[in-house]
Amino acid sequence: MHSKTTVTPPCSFRTAEDFADLAGQGVLGAVRYTTRAGPPRWEHGRPVLPLHMVRPGEPEVVEVWSTEDRPVETGEHKGLLYAHDGEVLFAGGHIGPSADCGEATRAAYLAAFELVEHLGYRNVFRMWNMIDGITDRSAHGTEVYADFCVGRGRAFDERGHDMPASTGIGALGGGVGFYFLAHRSHAAVHLENPLQVPAHEYPEQYGPRSPSFARATYLMPEHGRGSLYVSGTASILDHATVGPGDVVRQCQVTLANIAALIGADNLARHGIDGGYALADLRAIKVYVKHPEDVPTVTRLCRDEFSRRADVAVFTVDVCRPDLLVEIEGITP
Repeated sequence: MHSKTTVTPPCSFRTAEDFADLAGQGVLGAVRYTTRAGPPRWEHGRPVLPLHMVRPGEPEVVEVWSTEDRPVETGEHKGLLYAHDGEVLFAGGHIGPSADCGEATRAAYLAAFELVEHLGYRNVFRMWNMIDGITDRSAHGTEVYADFCVGRGRAFDERGHDMPASTGIGALGGGVGFYFLAHRSHAAVHLENPLQVPAHEYPEQYGPRSPSFARATYLMPEHGRGSLYVSGTASILDHATVGPGDVVRQCQVTLANIAALIGADNLARHGIDGGYALADLRAIKVYVKHPEDVPTVTRLCRDEFSRRADVAVFTVDVCRPDLLVEIEGITP
């Protein structure tokens, strides 16, 4: 493990009961992975975004973003609920089901960029997007995810923000839930993977607009080590899916992609000293398309990740019909 100056709020996964016991103390914001999605809401004075990511009878998971000992200010902007502590901003929003996911996404992302600009948190370093029916056909005859990428990309073009680490994954209902983190003072270095074409350079066969995200983002403090946020990563080499129908192969390629991304050689390419291994990852989320594949994927991940890591597994669709697993995480 590396010693470092802490620059981001720690993330932990809690049960619903544990989260209730916190009563907002030390919490910047939270995400509820539950059985019903909806707009963000206030719980104990903090923004909480409900996402439909678990089925009835499955345990709810609460992803908690904590704050250091600093006063927290909260507010609302065009449907976004947010909290910030002078250094880190957490915000969540919801895009309801509509015939034009692209335009609704553009408007939501423009609101997000307006918010960070107004509050002075220009360094957006991590975004998440949970999309109902992600590979379904939209009213335009294209995939819902393709429409989402068009709207998101237009917002990035209009506001001129760098593309940070991001996840775009399926949800079980409720439109699109999204949330993000931004930092006021520390620079964000956005990383690509030498084994993959940058997502924003994908050829047109994957949609009219390439996805707008980096493979990872490193948040750099003034001194010491920073934190590395790994985007949702799948079994893709160059730009093509590897191992269609083979969940073992896809999981292995996914893990190898992350290892290459966070290793010393790739970080050096981006001007960052040192490197990380898979065992350094924390706050890991694993998305598995088919319930019957969960035991296999869990076993393969357990062999690579530290026993000290929080790992949450969700059975949801992935952004391509032939992808079976996606994994993300954070280095502390």
